Amino acid sequence: MKNMNNMMKQAQQLQKKMLKAQEELASKTVEASAGGGMVKVVANGSQKIESIVLEKEVVDPEDVEMLQDLILAAVNDALNKSQEMVSSEMGKLTGGLNIPGL
Repeated sequence: MKNMNNMMKQAQQLQKKMLKAQEELASKTVEASAGGGMVKVVANGSQKIESIVLEKEVVDPEDVEMLQDLILAAVNDALNKSQEMVSSEMGKLTGGLNIPGL
C-alpha cells in the first residue's frame, strides 16, 4: 500500500511539472520561413500561429497561388517545429516515456 501512495505522489508531482511546462511552452516561440525568407511565420508552444510576415516582393497579384503555397509551407513548418519543441520539453519530464495526449 505504501508503494501505491508513493506512486500517486510521484504522478501528482509529474502532473504539476507538466502543467508548469505547458504554461512555459505557451510563451516560447519558433520561427519558420519559406521562399528564402520572403514569408515568415511564428508559432508558440501551444501550436498557435502568432504572426505571419510577408515581404512586399512576394506579393504578386499575377501569382497568388505561389504566395498561398509559400504561406502554407511556412505555417506547416512552424507548427512542426512547435510540436518538436513541445515533444522535446515533455520528453525531459517523462524520461522519454510516450504518454498519450502529450
